[in-house]
Amino acid sequence: FSDWISLDASIIQNELKFTGISLSDKTSTKKFVDLFYKINPVVNLTPKYAPINAKAILSYTFENFDDFNLNQQKYLEAPLKKDTIFNTTQELGIAFLNNKKVVILQTYDSENIIKYISENTNETNTYQGNDIQKLTSDNLLNIFQPLLSNFTTKYATVLENAILFSEDLESLQNTISSFKNEATFEKSATYLSAKNSTADESNILLIQTSDGINDFLKNEFKSNSYKNISGLDFANQTLIFQLVADNGFYHTSAILKKLGTKSESNITAPLFTVRLDNDIATQAQFVKNHLTNKKEIVVQDIDNILYLISTDGKVLWKKQLNGRIKSAISQVDLYKNGRLQLAFITDSQFLILDRNGEIVKPFELSFKDDVINSLSVFDYDSNRDYRFLITQGSKIHMYNNKGEIVSGFKFTNDGKKIIKAPQHFRINKKDYIVFGEETGTIRVLSRVGSDRIKVKDKIIFSTNDIYHYKNKFTTTDEKGILNQVDENGVISKNNLNLGKDHGIYATSNTLATMSENTLTIKGKKVDLELGVYTKPIIFYVDNKIYVSVTDIQNQKIYLFDSNAEAIQNFPVYGSSLIDLGDIDNDKKIELVAKDLENSVIVYRIN
Repeated sequence: FSDWISLDASIIQNELKFTGISLSDKTSTKKFVDLFYKINPVVNLTPKYAPINAKAILSYTFENFDDFNLNQQKYLEAPLKKDTIFNTTQELGIAFLNNKKVVILQTYDSENIIKYISENTNETNTYQGNDIQKLTSDNLLNIFQPLLSNFTTKYATVLENAILFSEDLESLQNTISSFKNEATFEKSATYLSAKNSTADESNILLIQTSDGINDFLKNEFKSNSYKNISGLDFANQTLIFQLVADNGFYHTSAILKKLGTKSESNITAPLFTVRLDNDIATQAQFVKNHLTNKKEIVVQDIDNILYLISTDGKVLWKKQLNGRIKSAISQVDLYKNGRLQLAFITDSQFLILDRNGEIVKPFELSFKDDVINSLSVFDYDSNRDYRFLITQGSKIHMYNNKGEIVSGFKFTNDGKKIIKAPQHFRINKKDYIVFGEETGTIRVLSRVGSDRIKVKDKIIFSTNDIYHYKNKFTTTDEKGILNQVDENGVISKNNLNLGKDHGIYATSNTLATMSENTLTIKGKKVDLELGVYTKPIIFYVDNKIYVSVTDIQNQKIYLFDSNAEAIQNFPVYGSSLIDLGDIDNDKKIELVAKDLENSVIVYRIN
């Protein structure tokens, strides 16, 4: 690194600090610091572009690239050759993301670099309004050796005044999305803690998060040195290294510091994106991992491959299915031992898989004749004695935990096609199974399948489900009128003046509606920008109600509280309905949605 280093140690509460100088006499073997000989530093801007979830950032700056280029050629003992493409570069930044790197170049004139990228591009895609170039050459940044090594240039984009390169598409998408959501490294607790201990301008700036410190020490320290410190706990710490060139010597500091400043509140940041083999076919949803009590993601692509994706974005397994999954996947505990399985239907099958993606016998049931319409999973008394209701045309099949037909369920098939999936509601200690038929009849059954309530009036059903709201069975008709059935079978109507393609969602006490571009929550209206909106969905997470809608035309996800107040930093980018939950039990909420046609994105809401 240098010929010698002299540092003073300063030990104070929550901080271990080494400051001093490094020297190179320039007559012996070339040292790394010689790369910055007589190179004035500039402000490090890498934290402004790196994602907030980066494990580390590393920044090299040079006021005059030609001077750096001269030092570099001497260091590499290469023939002197002036660079004409990157000679306006003033900063080379690296963001480290889960064993991947994103390189960030700052330049005062990007014209030659952008032209160079275009000449080495064979494909352009757009992501959140940014063009991403797929590159034909792996070594476009070789000019920055030895500052940048073991990096292949696969993709590039321009983000405001910076030019970004990555080895994989997902890392670049993560960086773009984080920047547009103002969820950058400069707002992280790590950077805010480090900022008070560093100079604004430096030739080298390295900031490691607590998650990245161990990796850095293992890779950069000699094995015997690392062995001596590998048992230390670096939780809630940041590691900082900085070097500033000054008249032939180099101000040098190394700091290990406890995090003292929380990141800015209410930041919504992309956690990860996962690209599937094919375009997405079903809504991505969270499912619980019974081994870790954390949540994972299940989603299916258009080739009917089902994916299970881990909490940190790794594909755990893929399973080829014979058909498209219909509606949501339910989780059940068939053996009452805490081990959870996935239950779902396709057009012709009812399947249950274990967490390894294997069939749970005998739940590989195939159905002939009519297409399967719906699967409803009931646990009447919360004792895991499940009832699986499958509708097929006008028929209902009910199965128990053993995959056997429940003999006590005596439903009278009246030949009318069932168009609303059966729902189980409990009102005043009575159980009701409720569904809609194509004739406009709401059927209300008891547990054993007999008609519990006779509803005489008909409803020309909208596309919305039937809900339990204010102790009544609630849905809407095609005219946007709210229809509610009481326990006597009497229908009351309330004209909500909803448009033809409206959507509703209800819990026992909360009703949300979406009509054209107006969202209503508990009677409070919010006018959104013009677009094509999904129906609203209500989530209850950590004792708080959230309501979400997605504008699929403009690819924006909105999130509100129960008072119709927008959650800060929304909308975010996405093009589907969402699922919401605390996936890693850290008291911070995550959401999952479709990103591109073949990828899902997970955001963290601080």
